[in-house]
Amino acid sequence: MAEAQVSHALCVCTTLEEFDAVHALALGHANLFASVGVHPDNEGVTEPSVQALLDLAAQPKVVAIGETGLDYYRLNGRSVADMAWQRERFRVHIRAARACNKPLIIHTRSSSDDTLAIVEEEGFGGDLPPAKGVFHCFTETQAVAKAALDLGFFISFSGIVSFKSAADLREVVRFTPLDRTLIETDSPYLAPVPYRGKTNEPSYVPHVAQVVASEKGLELEAVARATTDNFFSLFSDATAQIG
Repeated sequence: MAEAQVSHALCVCTTLEEFDAVHALALGHANLFASVGVHPDNEGVTEPSVQALLDLAAQPKVVAIGETGLDYYRLNGRSVADMAWQRERFRVHIRAARACNKPLIIHTRSSSDDTLAIVEEEGFGGDLPPAKGVFHCFTETQAVAKAALDLGFFISFSGIVSFKSAADLREVVRFTPLDRTLIETDSPYLAPVPYRGKTNEPSYVPHVAQVVASEKGLELEAVARATTDNFFSLFSDATAQIG
């Protein structure tokens, strides 16, 4: 990371069982932060409650709730109706995020209509702060991006934007305002060209930034500066904890 001039990273939790290991990474390195959440694809794991998420979110260096969201890509013979448990899990994360005023890291795959609907239903109104966060590793349409942006969310792009087959996604890159753009690895998956097929790592993030810069007609340094500023704007708890 240091050699690639990647200054900070967020270690994303996907099960409560792995939280201690993810959290230890953040505690052990001044430039790393952690989230707490249960990924929608994970079954047979500890189901989160609002209070459990709040207790872990109160730990030092935990700056976000998630990864959470919906994924209907692998139904394995089930119907969308059968995924009610996934939708309830997502609602629990949104409620916790609002209660502690931390951003959500949202995963959506083949489920954007329900994802957006639940964010709208759970994310606003009442006395709690409105939901905020990022639609991470974005692979959806420009219409979905617009809906997420209209709700106040950021859009994060991964190494997919460098793939030859990702012309439509690069259009979304051009559409998304720079001040609402983030970049990421989604490690260990989706390493960008020229490392496609290898285990992804944070030092490859500049290759994602370069694609974003090229698509927007900007210098790499401008994208690096903006996405860094966006990170600390969204994950504001990290700002006070920079080592």
